[in-house]
Amino acid sequence: MKSFKEAIVWQKSYKLTLFIYRITAQFPRAEEFGLKSQLRRAAVSLISNFAEGFKRISYKERIQYYKMSEGSLEEIKCQTELCKDLGYLSLKIYGQLEVLEEEVGRLLWRWISVQK
Repeated sequence: MKSFKEAIVWQKSYKLTLFIYRITAQFPRAEEFGLKSQLRRAAVSLISNFAEGFKRISYKERIQYYKMSEGSLEEIKCQTELCKDLGYLSLKIYGQLEVLEEEVGRLLWRWISVQK
């Protein structure tokens, strides 16, 4: 693979990030600098850390960045749960997010496990 963009895990993570940007556009104005901003930053961190790890030469550095992506994904899961319970997300949208989050998690775990 020549580019991080070729990795299915990055493609799915990017899809999740775009979805998060679309749904958070509908959040209440009061969340402009709260959950909306935090969720978007976590989503951007997910894809950015993966991309940065992709170009690292040493195993240790690559894994460090991929693990940071995993951490960002966990942030996203926590924050989307909160958004659902606050009524910012419908159950349908939350369900779609949950499916994407789980898929990205499995792909990321698999990606990390084959880096050795």
